[in-house]
Amino acid sequence: MGLWTDLKILYRMVFHPGRGQDHASRMESFYAPQAAYYDSFRRRLLKGRDDLWQAIGVPENGLWVDLGAGTGANAEYFGDNISRLRKVILVDLSPSLLAVAQERIKSHGWTNVETQVADATVFQPPEPADVVTFSYSLTMIPDWFAAIDNAWRMLKPGGKIGVVDFYVSRKHPAPGMKRHGACARLFWTFWFNYDDVFPSPDHIPFLQRRFRQILLEERRAKVPYLPLARAPYYLFVGEKTEESPAPPYFSA
Repeated sequence: MGLWTDLKILYRMVFHPGRGQDHASRMESFYAPQAAYYDSFRRRLLKGRDDLWQAIGVPENGLWVDLGAGTGANAEYFGDNISRLRKVILVDLSPSLLAVAQERIKSHGWTNVETQVADATVFQPPEPADVVTFSYSLTMIPDWFAAIDNAWRMLKPGGKIGVVDFYVSRKHPAPGMKRHGACARLFWTFWFNYDDVFPSPDHIPFLQRRFRQILLEERRAKVPYLPLARAPYYLFVGEKTEESPAPPYFSA
């Protein structure tokens, strides 16, 4: 794992974007060839995941669903506290990434962690969840609003949603929110869109509408091999309350 691995990742990103007739096949075609060394590069690019896990906390005997879980690397942020959870379900559309997650589960000896190949917009666990998380997955889900609505449905009252992801600000953000210049908005939109990653100015406002906001942080992260670049990303933690507006329709 090093420069050679990074070069292989960058080669795949530039010359072999995902191809296929639907979202699932595009995801698998893009990630299958790099699944074995997926985590090395992303660990330096995808910041804030450990901070999000710490901010949410571990609900005693709870059910935690990670939507778009990939290789299951996020589960390691629980540390020894993972044993306090009744169950963790790692959901992803890519069987190749979840195969790596299965190896991770086996190597750690986790008996309360399972994987599920499924669509985040429709998957429902067998019982209401205490926590639902999206870690750099909302930007890769075409119907991200349906995924958030689906998370709302699977959460029990008082349950928490946690999101960490890239984004761009609105041209005229709400008071107190950060504003990115026009060049930054255009650059990051174009840069990420090439690999079917779609940072949106609307993630945060939609999350704020669906859930009672507990935490919101807008940050920037270094990008490997782009020394002057700082990609904007956010952390959001919200709670499903009785006042939280229910989704107006069921996305199937």
